[in-house]
Amino acid sequence: MCKVNSSLYSQSLPEPRRESGGQTHWIPNADVYTSEEGLVVKAELAGMRREDLEISLEGNRLLISGQRPDGCRTPGCKFLVMEINYGAFECVIEIPAGYDLANAKASYQNGFLRVDVPPAAKPVSKTVIVHVSESR
Repeated sequence: MCKVNSSLYSQSLPEPRRESGGQTHWIPNADVYTSEEGLVVKAELAGMRREDLEISLEGNRLLISGQRPDGCRTPGCKFLVMEINYGAFECVIEIPAGYDLANAKASYQNGFLRVDVPPAAKPVSKTVIVHVSESR
């Protein structure tokens, strides 16, 4: 399991990332951990509205994306410190085998997006008898 688009795992996707046209993308901080109920992905997305978040699945990857609006800057302001990212963002988490992404549930509260992924149903083990016939 890894945060696929983190600069820790890939030299080809530095943070922040620039798309064609000069638009900057940022990657939100995220925690991924297991609990008794399954796998939990928690992303820090302060200042976002629930309807501005998009969550999708591609194979075993969970994609969280959206855009944090920058409505607090006044014209002509000069920053002394700027640590808050605005604009488009994307976070891609590779989910390990053994979890059921099709039944994932998401909630957003107090600036944190939480995605709960239950464990995959364990296959029922049953004995199958294969009859051997004589070869002709």
